[in-house]
Formats: sequence, structure tokens, C-alpha cells
Amino acid sequence: MTRSAILIFFMLLAGNLSAQRYATGKPAVDKKLTTQLEAALAGFHGQVGVYVRNLKTNRIATVNADSLYPTASMVKVPIMCGIFDKIEKGELQFSQELVYRDSLKYDNGIVGSFRDSTKIALPKVIHLMISQSDNTGSLWLQAMAGGGEAINRWLDGNGFANTRVNSRTPGRKEFQARYGWGVTTPREMAELVTMIRNGKAVSPAASDRMFRYLGMQFWDGEAISQIPPDVKIAAKSGAVNQAKSEVLMVHAPHGDYVFCIATKNQEDQRWEKDNEGYALIRKVSSIIWNHFEPKSKWKPVEGSEKFWF
Repeated sequence: MTRSAILIFFMLLAGNLSAQRYATGKPAVDKKLTTQLEAALAGFHGQVGVYVRNLKTNRIATVNADSLYPTASMVKVPIMCGIFDKIEKGELQFSQELVYRDSLKYDNGIVGSFRDSTKIALPKVIHLMISQSDNTGSLWLQAMAGGGEAINRWLDGNGFANTRVNSRTPGRKEFQARYGWGVTTPREMAELVTMIRNGKAVSPAASDRMFRYLGMQFWDGEAISQIPPDVKIAAKSGAVNQAKSEVLMVHAPHGDYVFCIATKNQEDQRWEKDNEGYALIRKVSSIIWNHFEPKSKWKPVEGSEKFWF
């Protein structure tokens, strides 16, 4: 084989691998995984939806994936998109310094514990919103992004018909009463994270920065706990009394996959590690990992549950 022929061969191979990694077109249904998920969800005391897509094969598995669920803190992903949209338009500066005021306080999280007039850089507030799920910082950023109305316009303009910010958003009072801070579907939340992963949210550079934020999670005791620690993950979880949710992009050895699980109207409202919603999230995450990585011998280390947070 000539040198040029070898070069052409590797170029074609690279193109094929790229196409596999970011498969497009109409997805096919993964019947085996769907059956596994349906069995896992049976008997849950509440309502639950799951959406899974393998980015390499473009195969999906869905259970109630287009039903509406509370976002809880997953709403902070759209808020982050709204902030970066403002930055990209030049209306905010990524490196700008902010001044915290007591009037911003919502709860006793990290940002809410600041003294009045404390100075903090915008990137740090975004980091606290995503990694620590800081509520005071998140509401501050929501306002800076132009409020829920502006974020919802961005969502609508990017094809997300159901994902919305409700809290402190005119015209969303009834939705807030029913779903809380935000509302979404498992399919849309998973595809929003996929959009960020593929560099198509706001801009390639903004997407890159947002994806890095999603890769820094303090709350890793549910879905993340069922995936090997050396596997790159981007995620955001959410929880309120009657609802538990999580969205993950997993860079698995045999191909990236994304999934979102969300619950609502749970009977179990305890804030304990063995809450039925938390337990189901772990179970679903484990099923998906082992489905896509059947030869993996990894299991959570014995006793690791005492360190889940």
C-alpha cells in the first residue's frame, strides 16, 4: 500500500469513527434496554420517566420520556445556558466581578452565607450553581440572564418546547404551583446536555466551558455512584420532597451515552440515602452502564455507600 493510500485509509477511518460517535438521523429503539428499564420501574410508588440515547449507535430507550416532570435543580442547566448567551452577546463579561447583597439571599447555601458587599467573580457563582447546586447563586444568575422569560425564549428558540423556568417568571404561576422551579421532560433535558456536549449550545466555546462545569459534581451519591470513577461524566441532579431527578452524559469506553431519569408524586418523601427515588436512580444508572459495557467487571466498592452524598 502506498503512503498516500495509507493516509486516505486513516482519514476515512477517522471520519467513520467521528460519524459513529455523533450518530445522526432517526434513532432506533433499543428493545432489550427498554425491557430492562420497564421492569426496573415497575412498582415504583410515584411516577417516573427515563430517556436514554447512545450517541455512537443512535439507539434509544424510553419510558414516559415525553411526560412533564419537575426539574428541581436540573433547571440550573438552562439557567447556565441563559448566562452564557448573555456573555456571548457581550451583555455580560465572563470574568466580571460581582457584589453580593443581603437582598439576594434565598437560603443558607454558600452564596447565601456571604456577608453583604462580598465580592465574587461570575465564574465562581456559575461553578457553585452547577457543582454545589447553590440556590441563592442560581437565582442571582437567573436574574442576570434576563430572568425566566429570557431563558425560556432561548429554550424555545433552540427547539425545547417543554423545558421552562417557572419560578419568578411572569405567566408561569400555575406551572410553578404544579412543578416548582422548572419543568422538563427526560428526553429534552438529556438532549439539552447533548447539545452542550456537541458544542451547539450558544457557541462552541461557550459549550466547552459549560460542559466542563457539568463535569464538576459534588453531589455524586446517586447515578454517578454506579459508574467507575475513572470514567468522565457530565451531570446535574435535582431533588425536592416529591421528586428526584438526574441527567448524565457518560463517556463510556465503547461510546458516549446520555440519560435522564425524573420522578414526581413520590410517596417516599424522606431525605435519606435509601429514599425510593434515589434508590431507583442508582438502579437505572447501573442497568444502563452494564447494558452498554457488558464486559465491565466494575462494581461499587463494598462499603462505599457510607460515603455517598
